[in-house]
Amino acid sequence: MTVAKWDHSVDVLVVGSGNGALTAALSCYEMGVSDVLIVEKSAKIGGTSATSGGGVWIPNNRYAKAAGAKDSFADAKQYLLSTTPAGAVSEDMVDAYLINGPKMIDFLHERSDVRYETLEHYPDYYTDIEGSRTGHRSMEPERFDSSLLGDDVQRLRPSHHMMRMFSKIYFTQVEAALLVLQGPGWIKLTMKLVAQWAFDLGWWFRGNGLSRQICTGAAGVARLWYSLKKRNVPMWASSPMQELITEDGRVVGAVVSRNGKSMRIQARKGVVLAAGGFERNQQMREQYLPAPTSTDWSGGVEGNTGDAIQQGLALGAATRLMDGAWWCTTVSVPGEPAPRLSIMEKSYPGSCIVNLRGERFANESQNYMAFQKDLYKQHSDDAPCSPMYQIFDARFRRDYIVGPLMTASLKPDWTIPKEWFETKLVGKAATVRELAEQLGIDADNLETTVAKMNGYAKTGKDEDFHRGDSAYDRYYGDPRFEPNPCLGAIDEAPYYAMRLEAGDFGTQGGLATNPNAQVLKEDGSAIDGLYAVGNCSAAVLPTYPGPGATLGPAMTFAYQAAKHISGYQD
Repeated sequence: MTVAKWDHSVDVLVVGSGNGALTAALSCYEMGVSDVLIVEKSAKIGGTSATSGGGVWIPNNRYAKAAGAKDSFADAKQYLLSTTPAGAVSEDMVDAYLINGPKMIDFLHERSDVRYETLEHYPDYYTDIEGSRTGHRSMEPERFDSSLLGDDVQRLRPSHHMMRMFSKIYFTQVEAALLVLQGPGWIKLTMKLVAQWAFDLGWWFRGNGLSRQICTGAAGVARLWYSLKKRNVPMWASSPMQELITEDGRVVGAVVSRNGKSMRIQARKGVVLAAGGFERNQQMREQYLPAPTSTDWSGGVEGNTGDAIQQGLALGAATRLMDGAWWCTTVSVPGEPAPRLSIMEKSYPGSCIVNLRGERFANESQNYMAFQKDLYKQHSDDAPCSPMYQIFDARFRRDYIVGPLMTASLKPDWTIPKEWFETKLVGKAATVRELAEQLGIDADNLETTVAKMNGYAKTGKDEDFHRGDSAYDRYYGDPRFEPNPCLGAIDEAPYYAMRLEAGDFGTQGGLATNPNAQVLKEDGSAIDGLYAVGNCSAAVLPTYPGPGATLGPAMTFAYQAAKHISGYQD
């Protein structure tokens, strides 16, 4: 679309409201380009960043250094180059990320209310690779008093309901690991969190019943948004971008729908696209992603339908990695607002995951991204791996929270909805064979698989997939089990199963960009005035090397975009 009359004019237009978008807006402001407008498609602020765990993976960050962690640029680069497929990401993008990620964190810490805490014990996802670390490369947001947002707290998208106790009470990533495992001190922690929420009566109605102190992804977004609110940077919600406007090949603005009216917004210095991926667009999923694939299995927010990517394509932008997503098995529970991500529970000792042939196909305790990549490698018409079932016994049901089942004491069997059994979301039987027959799983194979798992629990060696051999595997293991914290017997009746799907929490393919976050054409030249960060840009860390490997690059390249727009020298 070409230039005509403008309805509104700013220096920088930011499309989206997740960590990448808000970092771009805040950085622009602090770098001297203060006339910034943020537009968000949804009525809620925060996108998938808000519903996420909020982790940010940045090697050599200030919080790790303050804790005395030892790391280096060379080790981090060696690790990334070793875990990234050849040709998937250019080396200059890796260098730009590792050099500027710590600078971005310093910039936000020194100039805003953004604060993080180092995750001392959360390891990189491939700890057998040279240059990896067993902690201190990922951070999570500090708790945030959401009352500071004033009435806008109603517009903040909350963290995923699985990251809130009773869907009301926030807890951190560190606390989540303790609560789900029900490790030492979990009861005391539960009582503390419940008491803080219960006695904060004055906040109940203002905060939609949620706890005042928020954590994880919502806290990360809230800290950025609060910093922007203090600077009076405007945020237009329910205002989707409809089209980019160009003049002589340069992006000079966009058409935005607001209050039912199309508005032409001039962006004198640039447009930053930070509007998420295409995980909620079934047509695009079928066009680009491996089968089976469904929007119903995705944990991404409803507005992520690939709008920014499509607008970039209309201008001749190049794309990369469109066949990839941030894979994670999910549990789709009737009546719940979004699928649950299955991360911790499939790692605990005393369960295994099988396909409909009753066979395991991967190491259940490896990181969720790698697990599902193995799933797609093994999936076929003869041996479909989605849906799959997590198989466990009465002991496992007593000891661990298993998605919507919780534990037997928190959710006794008689409270399990009949619909869950009728739809084969959940199974329960007196024997392994009966459980298999109930769910349409090959009974002979499942009995064999369970018997093998019971043998591995005794020896501590998974002879098929080496479960529990790596430091990452053991992070979500149970140290009470020996000789392998990831292997336990499945031998106490009744037996249970829960259906999992080949899900995700976003797509990773998108517009090709350079180290300044400029969108590139097929010939490698930049589209003047157009930038892309986050999941609408092609991933810089496509193998997901550590916790927070989406938000880290989103924020870093948002910072890079702001530097290029403003001319700021760090």
